[in-house]
Amino acid sequence: MQSNQTVGIDLPLKVLVWQDTGGQVWLTYSDPTWLAWRHHLSSATDANVGALKLLLETVTKSATD
Repeated sequence: MQSNQTVGIDLPLKVLVWQDTGGQVWLTYSDPTWLAWRHHLSSATDANVGALKLLLETVTKSATD
């Protein structure tokens, strides 16, 4: 939020687990790279954004394996 306060609308990061009418279970989240683009975050945030992306990928993969 220090780079651009508007990113606060998308924080904290969330993961949604839901089931569709066909019974398929889905796990959905907003990609931190997209959030950085959406809120015009500076390149100074790239390392943090990358770490958040890796963390979400790791956690969601672990949850779905």
